[in-house]
Amino acid sequence: MHRSETKSIANKQEYLEILVESTHNLLYASVKIFRVVTESWGESNLYYPNCSSPKLTWLEPGHPASDYSCPNFRLHPASARQGGFWFQLKSQKSRIGDSITDGAYAAMMNAIRHDETPNFYFMQYELATWRVKNLLLVPSFAFPPSAIIKRPPLSSTARRAGWVGCNIALNRVPVEARISVVTDSEVLSEKEVREQFRRVKPLKEISVKQRGWTLDVLNAIRRLGKTDLSRLGNGERNLAESKGPRGPSERARESQFTTADAYAFTRELEKLHPDNRHVRDKIRQQLQVLRDLGLLLHLGRGEWRLP
Repeated sequence: MHRSETKSIANKQEYLEILVESTHNLLYASVKIFRVVTESWGESNLYYPNCSSPKLTWLEPGHPASDYSCPNFRLHPASARQGGFWFQLKSQKSRIGDSITDGAYAAMMNAIRHDETPNFYFMQYELATWRVKNLLLVPSFAFPPSAIIKRPPLSSTARRAGWVGCNIALNRVPVEARISVVTDSEVLSEKEVREQFRRVKPLKEISVKQRGWTLDVLNAIRRLGKTDLSRLGNGERNLAESKGPRGPSERARESQFTTADAYAFTRELEKLHPDNRHVRDKIRQQLQVLRDLGLLLHLGRGEWRLP
């Protein structure tokens, strides 16, 4: 090989290395820009539905697990460590699906066990128009441990070798606690958002140790009554829509179920709670808990209806 050819190959290699590094720096800068923009938007537009304040306070970078706080949290010093006063914003260009990438698995599980999980806002934005397309709020008390999915550890060659992250499975959070603040660029009124939060707020009063069971059972029985067309498969949705609008009595019948129907989730709940050997007893207990919280109606012996 001639010296000129060797020099040419070396120049190409150097050019490729510079190109890769420049692309990496550009992407890193873009991510930082979008984060600054979305966090600034959040400071002006996000709020805590359980507080009269119309805004949140942005936290300086480096605050563990949170981007904002409720400005009135200092009025409740006894509860200052609880996650209810802290917020984390996760933004992305892609649609908000069933799984959201989160941080360290151990840290998230520890936060749930100690009732220190922040409230989460999940945002989808349109890059071309710089508009918020969808915005979802999940309260701090609505994350069962089953919704935190452990990821494989990073390989030995990674910069943080052995680090274990997690994903948040939104489909394991009860639909009542997935509060749509913005849907297809349409903003839900503050009054409606606060009302939806008020309905699920009683879940916070359950002890952390029992709350996971309550959330898992609520999420399971929600799948018995397919009252929300958005949760149906394409074939089921087309069939339901072809029948025309459903009246109140038909919707009520579809949301009814029996205790025996709830037992269909026994195997699933056994896997989520392997330490409990009396899962059917626990299901019955949790149905009564949900009734007492106003999240379930008891129609008679062994008969129930979702509100």
